[in-house]
Amino acid sequence: MGGRSFRRKTRSPGAGPGPHANPCPEPAATLCQARGGPRLPGMSDVNELHRRWCIADGHADSLMWNRDLCVQSKEGHVDFPRLHQAGVKLQCFTLVTRGFPFVGGFPLFAAWRGWPREARSSEWARALWQIDQLRAFCHRSEGRVRVTTSGAALEENLAEGRLSAILGVEGGHALEGQVARIAELHQRGVRFMGLTHLSNNDLGGSSFPMMGNRGLTPLGREVVEEMARVGMSVDVAHASERTLEELFASPTVRFFSSHTGVRGAGGGWRNLSDASLRCIADRGGVVGIILAPVYLGGDTLEDVARHIEHALEVMGEEGVGIGSDYDGMVALPKGMRDVTDLPRLTEVLLRRHPEARVERILGGNFRRFFRETLGG
Repeated sequence: MGGRSFRRKTRSPGAGPGPHANPCPEPAATLCQARGGPRLPGMSDVNELHRRWCIADGHADSLMWNRDLCVQSKEGHVDFPRLHQAGVKLQCFTLVTRGFPFVGGFPLFAAWRGWPREARSSEWARALWQIDQLRAFCHRSEGRVRVTTSGAALEENLAEGRLSAILGVEGGHALEGQVARIAELHQRGVRFMGLTHLSNNDLGGSSFPMMGNRGLTPLGREVVEEMARVGMSVDVAHASERTLEELFASPTVRFFSSHTGVRGAGGGWRNLSDASLRCIADRGGVVGIILAPVYLGGDTLEDVARHIEHALEVMGEEGVGIGSDYDGMVALPKGMRDVTDLPRLTEVLLRRHPEARVERILGGNFRRFFRETLGG
């Protein structure tokens, strides 16, 4: 597919201009810095590209696990040192506040992971505690990682070698029905929210099986209007078909999908249709292709590439990114233990696509989207 053009519009992805500084005071690992050699592609060569590019990921659930993100761990998929090692410059962190439908158990999960009792008391309290946790980690990183709330700050971070952490909410049930809390979340640094997660709620319908394909509720429409007013994007990753249709019909909503597969490439139950992909692309949105095999219909990096390539065919090359779902209770493809193995996916893509296209997929498109939507 290397000789084909997938471009819909002309935008510059913009590569990060400087090396990515270590995001914790005491580095746990260093990057291989070998230069030169053939571009087809040696791993040291790929690592060098990761150092230069704005590598971005649309979704990680790391905060719910209550790990110290300033310390490199063998547990889970993501922490600040491992993001640095992988060359990641922009990472979206989502706030999870409710468990699986029919099973529930989030308070038990939070207790198991050592959340303080007051943080488990309500969905709103769970969201605020995770925000405070990320801000505390960023403070301890001594400025090497920052919660990023504006396009200007994103570009400044790239210029200075800092990691940009962008906050989102996975499920508007965290509002507990109070629309005024959207402004408070925005003030605290949240810049996107999915209306639903794994179950229907008082805002709208979830894409989870046996949820009945509900649409937006009156409260959900009010929430969407308030999100547009304050400048918060809508993440459609877990929205039902009817909810998607109503969101796409709204002229004021800025939307994207932080983590998903694509239906045209097979795989799981909540993958997006071609029609949805086109709607997202036509409004300047980005779709983060998930790395979880359960949604890919296969467990290899080539399966990830297959979903990326179908999205490219439908959306053009400026609408496709990576939305891993790191730490989201999902496995990664064979050959990936955690984020430090992301260069293996880059290697696969470089064998199939031009370097400029791969740069867009791996971060240039999300960089453009957040530069536009964060404002300021």
